[in-house]
Amino acid sequence: MVKHVTSEELEELIKGDKPVVCDFWATWCGPCRMLAPVFEAVSEKFADKAVFVKVDVDENEAAARKYGISSIPDIILFRDGKPAAANLGFVPEAALAAFVEKNL
Repeated sequence: MVKHVTSEELEELIKGDKPVVCDFWATWCGPCRMLAPVFEAVSEKFADKAVFVKVDVDENEAAARKYGISSIPDIILFRDGKPAAANLGFVPEAALAAFVEKNL
């Protein structure tokens, strides 16, 4: 299950051993709402390999600023405490799964 986290919680999670896949989104964003079930489905496939979280950019401006989020949805995969890969915009499930698998 995908957890909604704050800027502070994200910073703690990316320091951990597992890669973190973060969906930066907002409630008013249509493509973000379309991506939500896709992100959830992919999170279930890779639950044993990575932590999947969502950060609302309106409620967590610090994280959005720190990682240069200017368009959403923006998925960033963090590895070793740093952004390792990013995927901007809506993508179908197969494409998102391929992105995650390639970058884990």
